[in-house]
Amino acid sequence: MYIKKIKLENFRNYTEQEIEFDKNVNIIYGDNAQGKTNILEAIFLCSLGKSFRTNKDKELININKENANVEIEIQTTNREKKINLKIEEKKYFSVNNISIKKMSELLGNIYVVLFTPEDIGILKNEPNKRRRFLNIMISQLKPNYVYLLNKYNKIMEQRNIYLKQIKYENKTSDILDIWDEQLSEIGERIYQYRKEFIEKINNKIKIIHLNTTNNKENINIKYKSNLCEGFYEKLKNNRRIDIEKGYTSLGIHRDDFEIYINNQLVSVYGSQGQMRTSIISLKIAEAEVIYEEIGERPILLLDDFMSELDKKRIQGFFENIKENQVLITCTDSFKINNSFYNLYKVNNAIIEKITKI
Repeated sequence: MYIKKIKLENFRNYTEQEIEFDKNVNIIYGDNAQGKTNILEAIFLCSLGKSFRTNKDKELININKENANVEIEIQTTNREKKINLKIEEKKYFSVNNISIKKMSELLGNIYVVLFTPEDIGILKNEPNKRRRFLNIMISQLKPNYVYLLNKYNKIMEQRNIYLKQIKYENKTSDILDIWDEQLSEIGERIYQYRKEFIEKINNKIKIIHLNTTNNKENINIKYKSNLCEGFYEKLKNNRRIDIEKGYTSLGIHRDDFEIYINNQLVSVYGSQGQMRTSIISLKIAEAEVIYEEIGERPILLLDDFMSELDKKRIQGFFENIKENQVLITCTDSFKINNSFYNLYKVNNAIIEKITKI
């Protein structure tokens, strides 16, 4: 799968821009604040329906403009697709001129794997950031996963409201049987999705990371969950604590994962370079899992991924992603010793393809 062309109209700092990409490596370079990341954001939006930078649709529209448009032409193994996005008060999507009614219809039309420098922070951030990170990865492969997550959160919200009513209004706890049964059924399905996904990622990431680090670093991801099995019984046994606290203290909404290199926790003992390398290895492993599952290689969106990496590690990563279309943003285009890439210079939202000599 690769992007043939993207058109931007009044999107972020772009007024009108059309770009044709090569199906291999494309390097978009230029000074900071020129619009490089905006291109990746537009592609990500058309893949997952949301931005990785803002929850406010208005911020996606060029200042003093009323709407914005994005059009992407995709080539898959068997067919061409055209994804359109119109942003006004809210976002409107269409695929091959057919309007998208719900987000699950959009998922799976463009498979992307995104890396941003902020991703490194998830290793040190709160567990909810890592859960969101995990949820985004799984949702592309399993659109039903998003439905289950939304349903789980709604049931948990209702349960939490009722827990407070039991504590402060002396309501009976009998109705909790209904919430607990529904919550445990959906929670166990989400748990299985996550467990299976982490297992598949681990199978890929170990080889990728060894190749990148010249066989010096063994990497492993550990999935942490208080669920495992018997969720319903655990909820029942924990009711008194939950009533006292006023919220559901057990469940998949408390899950987490940790990354280890040579049996040491990266977030505690890893260098900045190791943390960056481990997250990029995770992203490449995600791309391999997507390819294994659907038979299409996803598009890699790598925002400023070469910072803090030496040339050996950069070349190691390129060996692992040479089969994918790759869009890289950076300020320095000459850090890669690779003749199979295309250069695009961005200056004040104007993109120029550079002819290599």
